[in-house]
Amino acid sequence: MATITKKAICHKIGQTHKVQAFITQNLVQAFLDEITLELAKGNRVEFRNFGVFQKDFRPARKGLNPRTLEKVNVPAKYAVKFKMSRKMALKLNQTVV
Repeated sequence: MATITKKAICHKIGQTHKVQAFITQNLVQAFLDEITLELAKGNRVEFRNFGVFQKDFRPARKGLNPRTLEKVNVPAKYAVKFKMSRKMALKLNQTVV
């Protein structure tokens, strides 16, 4: 499985739509910054036929250090939860044997 970077995606978009790389990179970064800003405000970000991003609270818990097996306190934090759309799920599962 390959790793695709933001730079590679910007390059593909730029080639497909005949747009200079720095313009594509600025647009993609502005798009990602806006998503981050909306999630930080507590808003849900929905893209039809793609999925939904939302802020998810993870309460504090007891964890285990795998090297020392020592119990550690893991603080409460926020994470981003993503739920893919049905269309994406169908596309991803077409390749399952």
